[in-house]
Amino acid sequence: MSEPAVVVETASKVFNPGTTRQVDALVEVDLAVAAGEFVSLIGPSGCGKSTLLRLIANLIEPSSGSITVNGKPADRARLDQEYGMAFQQAGLFDWRSVVKNVELPLELKGWDKSKRRQRAMEMLQLVKLANADKGTTINFTVVKAGDRKNVIPDYAVADADIRALVSEEFDRVERELPELAKNKLIPDTVVTTSLTRGFPTMPQNAQTDALAAMAQRVYGELGKTLTLGGSGGAADSSLSAGVFKPTLDGLSLVGGNAHTDREFAVVDSMVPRFYLLTRMVMELGKGPKEP
Repeated sequence: MSEPAVVVETASKVFNPGTTRQVDALVEVDLAVAAGEFVSLIGPSGCGKSTLLRLIANLIEPSSGSITVNGKPADRARLDQEYGMAFQQAGLFDWRSVVKNVELPLELKGWDKSKRRQRAMEMLQLVKLANADKGTTINFTVVKAGDRKNVIPDYAVADADIRALVSEEFDRVERELPELAKNKLIPDTVVTTSLTRGFPTMPQNAQTDALAAMAQRVYGELGKTLTLGGSGGAADSSLSAGVFKPTLDGLSLVGGNAHTDREFAVVDSMVPRFYLLTRMVMELGKGPKEP
């Protein structure tokens, strides 16, 4: 059996140790992830999901225990670029132009200015695959190239996150991506593309509209207004939508700054949201009315 890609052994993380603000975020956690395995960390807000991911990515150090990635200590794996991490929120600098924000990872790797600009422009061409009218977005989240400063690398890899409201958009992107890749700014390079499909789409239809109307009606019983909006895709609820079950997402507590150390929940929203979910389960549990 091959060595696991990620191994977490009795890892603990304590914030503000020895103070009145001490938080035991993780206590002796064990985890093993096989190479190629798809793993989701599921739990309530504040249970330590993001903390564990940051430990694995070596963005923070464990208070105790050990973590290895691809057989290397987490800090060595990070320096060797053994993995990438896509953050929930964009890490952009508003004083840099769009092109210069795209160039930044390459600049930090020591690429010269002309090569950075060529690669950035190639990546920005791919943004043309997005379709605002159909809710299709493309965001590049990981760029990897070479391992030495002041040496032009012989390869580069760019990973993008694609979200769409209808599955046909994935088909379109998969068709158009190779055509765009033919428009190379560096003639002697070889560009290959691939698209890996993850979560299914969560399209709006008559059944989801009926669910949304029910949710608004129930919330209205409390004198409150439930505002509808897109989920953004890539949610666990998409899995039920993928097997043709009418699905709504985002009915949990009101809050903000999700998946960050500034994440919060509005306590006063707890009772109304529990009421909303309980009433909907009760109504849906009755089943269709007899004719």
